[in-house]
This record gives sequence, C-alpha cells and structure tokens, in this order.
Amino acid sequence: MPIFAFLFGYSLVKMKEGLNAKGLKFGRHIVRRSLLLILLGFLHSYFLWEGDVLLFYGGFSFFLLMFVNRKPKTLAIWGCIFLLASGVLSYGTTGSQSLEEKQRIDSYVSESIPTYSTGSFGDIMQFRMNADPLGLPDWFGFAMFIIAPLFVGALFLFGMAAAKSGMFMSPSREKEMYMRRALLLVPVGIVAKTAGIMLGEEHPLSEVLSSLGGQILALGYIFAFALAYAHSSKRSIIIRSFEAVGRMSLTNYLMQTVICVFIFYGFGLGLFGKLGIIPGILLALVIYAVQAAFSFYILNRFRIGPVERLLRIGTYWSWSGRPKTKQPALNPEMTSA
Repeated sequence: MPIFAFLFGYSLVKMKEGLNAKGLKFGRHIVRRSLLLILLGFLHSYFLWEGDVLLFYGGFSFFLLMFVNRKPKTLAIWGCIFLLASGVLSYGTTGSQSLEEKQRIDSYVSESIPTYSTGSFGDIMQFRMNADPLGLPDWFGFAMFIIAPLFVGALFLFGMAAAKSGMFMSPSREKEMYMRRALLLVPVGIVAKTAGIMLGEEHPLSEVLSSLGGQILALGYIFAFALAYAHSSKRSIIIRSFEAVGRMSLTNYLMQTVICVFIFYGFGLGLFGKLGIIPGILLALVIYAVQAAFSFYILNRFRIGPVERLLRIGTYWSWSGRPKTKQPALNPEMTSA
C-alpha cells in the first residue's frame, strides 16, 4: 500500500500538470475522479471484497487537494512530519490480546473457512455484513478515517514532491541517484522492520519500528525498481508486459478480485483456506503472468484499459476519454471580417 500511495500522489500532480497545460481547471476533474473512485470502491467492497482500497483513495484525494499547489520542498517537509507522526501514534499500539479477544478471533476464523469455501453468494454476503472479529464500536471506523492522513499521508506527499521535482522522468540520467537512495533506504527499512519483530508484540516500540520501517522500505523498493528499469531494455517483451500491467492497474486490480473470488469462494472452486503459503505464492505469480499477457494484448489494440476508459469518460465528461481542450477566443476583428 505505501508504494501505491506514492504512485497515487505522483499521478495526481501529473494529472494537474496535464490539465493546466490544456488550459483546463484541475479541481472539477479531480472531484469527479474522486467520486467515481469512491463509487467503484463501494461497489467493489460491498459485493466482492471488503479489503478494497479504491474508496479510501477516492476519499483521500480531497485531503491531498490542500497540498497540490505546494512546492516540492514543502511537500517533502510535510511528508517527513506525517512519517514521524505515524511512528508516534504507533507507540504502544501492540500488546498481548485478552482471552476474550483471542476467542473472538478464533471463532471468526473457524466460521469463515467453511462459509467462504462452501457458502453461496448470499451466505458469504450475510457473513461479511454481520461477522465482527474485533468487536470494535461503530464510531471507530469513522475515527480511523479522520486520522488516517497521520498514518499514511507521508507516502502520498513524497510521491507528489517527486512529481513536482520531475523525478523519474529521465531514468538514464538518474541512475546514480536511484542507486544511492536504494542502498540507503532498503537496508534501513529492513533493519527497522526486523528490530520491530525481534522486540516482540508486547514491546511499545515494536509497532513504531514496523510502521516506520515499512514506509522507508517502500521508498527503497521504489528506487530499486527504478534502477532496475533504467538498466533494462525497453524493447524487451517482458518489460513491455510489466509496463502494460501498470498502465491497466485499475482494470487489473478489479480483475484480481474477480479471479480470486472464483478460485476461493464456495460458488467457484472453493479453495478458501486450503492452499497454504507456497502454493499461494505460485498462484499469485501465475495470476500476475496471465494479467501481464492480457494487458500487453489489450494495449496493443487499444489506447487504455476498459475500466481506465470508463474512469476517464466520467472524469473528463467526454466519450473519447480525453480532456476537452478549451477553444481560443476569436479575435473580434476576424469575426467582423
């Protein structure tokens, strides 16, 4: 999620720059886009999978509007503030579970496996709507949404700062920078996360190190991937397929849910809770490879993916899926002539 948060912030700035270059207002377009993401996320989470992230991204866009006109340095400073805030707020949030909490979670797990693996669509919907493994009060979800920027805002703002400064636009010239940052951030992130695990769940600094380490490691991975991409052959079919998955990220994200619902739920193959770690990893690689081939095929025939096109139609209010460029005002003298 931190990597996608970075990319979301980056793309938000690039969208603004593209619209401004065409003389169009950014606000109305991003509001439409955000509302469409919220709608897609709601439908996705309600009917298919409660782990949806589109609804969150759509809502978070309104928070990012406060920063979209800030300078790269300002964005980087605020990103650091949010990063530190996420660490502070994580202090002491882990600890030993009570017997009641353990029993509640164990009961949820034991009930979920047969429900998801053998139940009908109606059975699964009813279970998802009524089961509560944590027993949290109704107001908790709303409170978490309000303070979410303090936990996850850093990577969004770092992505916006990178876009504002033109980073990743010239990979061949930025190789050394990618290497320096990857060599610094990846080890620091791994050490922090490892230390958090070794301290144990009951230590108050455990979640602090895990939270900060995860975000730092995500940044390190971004620069490591950028370095690998800068050294790769752009004509390689593997690289082009890898790119195609990213260009159709929204379509592929929703497709993954559809594919996995069919594989794991009872009205499909019913493999929920039956695969294990190694087969699960292999399945994920197979699904990704299939999506890479599918995305490559689609983008060789169409400009964008199907869901991306629908999102663009709603965002730009245009059947072509392209922003409408403003027509220059006519010269009065030419009009009279």
